[in-house]
Amino acid sequence: MYESDTSSSDTEYIPQSSTSTTMSNASAAPPTQAATRSIKSLPARVSVPATPPQTQKTRPANVNGPPAMPSQQNTASAMKPPANGSTPNKPPLNGTSAQNDSVGLSNAQLSHGRRQMLDLVNRLHSTGVQVDVDLPQIAVIGSQSAGKSSLIESISGITLPRAAGTCTRCPTECRLSRASTPWQCTVSLRFITDNKGQPLGQARNEVFGPTIYDKAEVEGRIRHAQRAILNPKKPRKAFLEGEGDGEDGEGEELSFSTNCVSLPISGPDVADLSFCDLPGLIASVSSTHGHANDISLVESLVTSYIKKPSCIILLTVACETDFENQGAHRLAKQHDPEGRRTIGVLTKPDRIPLGEESNWLPFIRNEKETLENNWYCVKQPSSNDLKHHITWADARKREDEFFSMTEPWCTLDGVYQRYLRTGNLVERLSSILSDLIAKRLPKIQDELEKSMFKAQSSLSLLPKAPSSDLRNEILSLLHDFMNDVSRHVEGVPDEDGLLQAIRPAQERFRRGIRGTAPKFRPFERKYRGERRLGPAVFLSYEEGEGVLRRTGMGRMGSKGHRARTRELPGNYPFVVQASFINGIIKEWREPAIILCKTIHATIMEHCKKLVAAHFGEFGQGTLEQRVKAIIQKHINDCLKRAEDKVDWLLKVEDKPFSLNNHYLADYKAKFLSYYKGARESDEQSALIKAIQAYNNSSNSNSLFASSGTPKPANTFSFATPPAGADTQQAPQSPFLPAPQTGMAKILAGLAELGVVGVKPEDIPKLLPPDQMEPALVIMADVRAYFQVAYKRFVDNVPLAIDYELVRGVERGLLSALYTGLGVNSEDGTRISKELAQESSGVAHRRAELGKKLERLRIASEELFRIGV
Repeated sequence: MYESDTSSSDTEYIPQSSTSTTMSNASAAPPTQAATRSIKSLPARVSVPATPPQTQKTRPANVNGPPAMPSQQNTASAMKPPANGSTPNKPPLNGTSAQNDSVGLSNAQLSHGRRQMLDLVNRLHSTGVQVDVDLPQIAVIGSQSAGKSSLIESISGITLPRAAGTCTRCPTECRLSRASTPWQCTVSLRFITDNKGQPLGQARNEVFGPTIYDKAEVEGRIRHAQRAILNPKKPRKAFLEGEGDGEDGEGEELSFSTNCVSLPISGPDVADLSFCDLPGLIASVSSTHGHANDISLVESLVTSYIKKPSCIILLTVACETDFENQGAHRLAKQHDPEGRRTIGVLTKPDRIPLGEESNWLPFIRNEKETLENNWYCVKQPSSNDLKHHITWADARKREDEFFSMTEPWCTLDGVYQRYLRTGNLVERLSSILSDLIAKRLPKIQDELEKSMFKAQSSLSLLPKAPSSDLRNEILSLLHDFMNDVSRHVEGVPDEDGLLQAIRPAQERFRRGIRGTAPKFRPFERKYRGERRLGPAVFLSYEEGEGVLRRTGMGRMGSKGHRARTRELPGNYPFVVQASFINGIIKEWREPAIILCKTIHATIMEHCKKLVAAHFGEFGQGTLEQRVKAIIQKHINDCLKRAEDKVDWLLKVEDKPFSLNNHYLADYKAKFLSYYKGARESDEQSALIKAIQAYNNSSNSNSLFASSGTPKPANTFSFATPPAGADTQQAPQSPFLPAPQTGMAKILAGLAELGVVGVKPEDIPKLLPPDQMEPALVIMADVRAYFQVAYKRFVDNVPLAIDYELVRGVERGLLSALYTGLGVNSEDGTRISKELAQESSGVAHRRAELGKKLERLRIASEELFRIGV
């Protein structure tokens, strides 16, 4: 039994055609019925339903080159005369396995499961799903006049248009299936692009005329179908009735088309096979017919088929033309460089120039331009045969006679005879296609699911399709938008929320107002640059002092003296404090206005984002633009009210006032002590240093006393020394208390006078009063009032802006939208339609994705019908 190589591969390519070493001699004899059947039922590489177990395979020594020579034992056995008495090593006179009715998928042992899968792939092609997934198919390619049409006729048994100048101008799909019913053919048009050449979302299949039961009618129907494809703007019926018949390509709207003519053919003598005949590659364009871009158009069309990994390339090469001059091979090699899915077919061997036959034999031996599935050679009827209307059966008989009686074909080794004749080619094509289908189907289901998920995701990103009740839909959008606005005004726990975006501006405003705090210096002008004012410790939890112009004691004093009226010396009128306070308040306007503008801009930007989120995908954007305009006017009105409120708050602060007496008095006392301490620390620096030295000494003694060393007997105290005691004593031991310093003597003297509880820090209070104390009081008054007033102001202004501008956006907005859009008016229906008018691009994309999903769904259901 002859067997092919069944080595598996991870790639999606076709198994190599090879034979065992017993092939060469066994095939020389006329095969018996059993032998013939075994040749025709080549075992499949991939196991499929209803396929019998395969026998053990014998791999040849040289897969792509000439076959290995048989062993002596096998040769002796093969040389025995066969039962029918034919001569060994001669080609069979009655053809090969192609003469048997059970060819390829039609074989009873292989038919049921694999024919089901072939029918399934044909149905998948009908859905147009090949646009989305890689479906197994056979594509017939070749240069013009390479014999493609004759090859298609010999495989399908039908006659293609052959008028002068006629050529294939659109793909022609042949779906052959063996059936017990009488022979029949249906011609259909499959449109995958529209009149403008743009891809359709879903393939459109149109039956072109009634079912044909007479083969003689097929040629004319195909010619009319091709003209209908090339004239998509004209009614199909006109071409079906034969209107506009003329020379091929004359007066057509298109010179070539990607839409195809589909020919489902069934009958008892039809092999189970499907393939697509593509337009022949052209090298030049006629000056009277065609267009300049036809060459690239045809090449692009052919490439769109053969570039797919699951496309079997049936490459036709005419022997009457130099091999190097036929561009189809170049294109096939470009997309299948290793030749794994290409099957070469040599046509017109009867036209080889005398003496050049040997140039083509290396192809059949797979020695030149090696292909994994080899080269085949077929001989089709000549022009003279066609004029005499030779039958299909007679054509096959004459083909067999040609290869059996014509050199060098008849002298080829028996192992190569399997690569001659149309029947062997059909058998191999059937086997390869069925194997490929069996391997691809599980992967096709995965690809369909991924494509459906991707299409659904893309569809979900598109705007929602307009409803039938547009007015209510718009009203619903407005209410949803208002709910979202209310939610953001109340606050959302997001980093980019409205309130979170406003807070930095409020903090800058607070720091700006705090920066207007007066920085008084309790020193005379003559000490400028010499004396420095330290930080106020009790304000350490607040911001820095500020950046205002420093005010010294001289300016403060002179201003107070100028303002005196009837006050007694040492007293100044309150107008002095009010003058300083008013100067500070005037500087609050700018930060307050900046806060208003900043919050206004933030709200406007935030609302624009909300508008885009709610209305951006509705219609062509008209509703979004109108809503934005209405909201912008509404927010501007809110800004005006907020600015008016801020102006009012600034006017309220014109006159100093506070009922917060406790804090005012507390701050005044702290600032007065702070300013006095600053002057005293500078003017009485010696006293301050003495106090610090005394405190340090006291701390050291305390540490010494608390250590583990025994306490000295003579402890220091302020007790009055005994009368008559000798104050001149010998030098003290290092372990005795140190002699009293000046600070200790002062504290001891005060205690002796009965003034107890005095601390070193209290000593400066016993000094004479500072003559600049009235000025220090003014400083403390102004600075204390600032602390109270600025804290009040930095709360009131944001509150006012929040009420009028932030929360004000929500108030009255829905009413403004209703009024501005007019959807609730008497003319609301018309207005709603205008607002909902959808972009043609979006509508087209939605329809395209919808058709694609439907196409993928139908294809997926077809797969599940056979349990894949």
